[in-house]
Amino acid sequence: MRRGGALLWLSVRTQAGPFTISIVGATLFAVMAVGGTVILGRITDQVIIPAFEEGGVSHRAVAIAAAAVMAASLLRIAGVVMRRYFGQMAQRRMQMLWFTRVTDRYLAVPLSWFDDRPTGQLLAHADADCERSTIAMQPLPFSIGVLVIIAVSMTLLAFVDPVLLAVAIGLFPGLALINKAYTKRVEGPAAATQARVGDVSAVAHESFEAALLVKTLGLENREVARLENKADQLRQERLIVGRLRAGFEPGLDALPSLGTIALLWLGAGRLASGAITTGELVQAMVLFGILAFPFRIVGFLLEELPRAVVANERVQEVLAAPERVIPTTTVALPDGPVDVVLDAVSFAHGPDTVVKEVSVRIAPGEVVALVGATGAGKSTLCSLIAHLIDPDSGSVLIGGVPILETDPVEFHRATALVFQESFLFSDTVRENLTMGDDIDDDVIFAALDIARARTFVERLPHGLDDELGERGVTLSGGQRQRLSLARALLRQPRVLVLDDATSAVDATVERAILDGLRHSVAATTVIVAHRISTIALADRVLMLDGGRITAEGTHRELLSQPTYAALVRAYEQAPQ
Repeated sequence: MRRGGALLWLSVRTQAGPFTISIVGATLFAVMAVGGTVILGRITDQVIIPAFEEGGVSHRAVAIAAAAVMAASLLRIAGVVMRRYFGQMAQRRMQMLWFTRVTDRYLAVPLSWFDDRPTGQLLAHADADCERSTIAMQPLPFSIGVLVIIAVSMTLLAFVDPVLLAVAIGLFPGLALINKAYTKRVEGPAAATQARVGDVSAVAHESFEAALLVKTLGLENREVARLENKADQLRQERLIVGRLRAGFEPGLDALPSLGTIALLWLGAGRLASGAITTGELVQAMVLFGILAFPFRIVGFLLEELPRAVVANERVQEVLAAPERVIPTTTVALPDGPVDVVLDAVSFAHGPDTVVKEVSVRIAPGEVVALVGATGAGKSTLCSLIAHLIDPDSGSVLIGGVPILETDPVEFHRATALVFQESFLFSDTVRENLTMGDDIDDDVIFAALDIARARTFVERLPHGLDDELGERGVTLSGGQRQRLSLARALLRQPRVLVLDDATSAVDATVERAILDGLRHSVAATTVIVAHRISTIALADRVLMLDGGRITAEGTHRELLSQPTYAALVRAYEQAPQ
């Protein structure tokens, strides 16, 4: 209850305007609901009962009674409209706030934060958890209105008859006991349910992403079984919560009914003794009828509060993730070509140190090839240069400026990283290249020429305006890589990092691409290379082993070293 109260108070404070109007509506409804019982009691004593007596009642009295009932009903309707409309507004705005905060945090955290978090879990945090965090706001205005109903009802019952008041007061300890038992038992299953939602999302996402692999290896039944397993686990957790709710809700519904029975039994005796009038008994009975539904709303609030707390704690775990360091003051990069310097740079992923004390300078305009066995640290070094990850120690400098001190926008304009796995959006070729920028076709085709992509683009049915499938599935791997390279070249980078970005094209095309880069792009270039033809074109070769640079020089110079020569022989024997 403490954590739930803190969550609700945060929501109320954040959405104070619409929530206040919703509370006003709920209070108006409460006052008119209770006021209607007073009107009904008076009408019973002054209109209905006299109507059966000699002389009856006047038409004026009937008209006044009808007008009073109508006015109370209209005011109740106005209160309901205000409560629901502005209550929903407050809840949806709070949902939007959580959605925005989680999304912004995803954009702000270091890339390494995502390494051990499945996509399905990330989607669950950004969707289901944010939505569930605000679910308790829905019954909150009415629940506050219920307090008004209870307070006014108790006051009226005290004036009607203290015995009847005692019956009403006896309902609340029962509600408190049921709620305590429910919240204690439901929090664990509720947390497990939210976690299982992420598991189901993760399996579904992986299956869709690996659709080609699933089809080619005939893994359909395996993936169906995996999804069924996770879905069954989710179902089991939801059944546990459902069984708890099934035990909680009938007890909550039964309380007002038991109170009404007790009230009728005691009230009949009080009426026979003359302690109360028929109208007062009718008023008390109607008051209990009014309390029945609000009790249900309070119950709904108490049911949803534990799940809202669990979901919000999962959201808070995301919001507690450390953001990347953003400099408060930035240093501008120098004009013209820039060098790249790594000064005693180290980086560890979990317990494993991937890059160890690497120090090297890449001169402005120089082309450097990174070679080494799988796991040597080549891709990590590329990510460090492109500032996708921050070093644990040491520093990376571009043009003499530490990248942690550069303006992020200026840095990303000055550098470009092209991966082996090329991502393309389900959009036109033009939009995939320009990313929404207004770039002339001549400039686009110049970049396509360097990337050796112009020919196949012009052969597409609609050229630059041809629609690509999701992730560029309508193109070959080599075509996707060349479009990604052209997209990077359109940014006119001064530092170009190619992480095995031409692995899917044949050696002849790759050589043409690298020749085009050397003669047409004035960029300091780092290439992760596995082909001898690529390595031989580089001005310098850096060999990595175990996260360290163990050799550097030209291709010819390094051939005299046994380790490098063995690596080259392995490259020569690998299929090109």
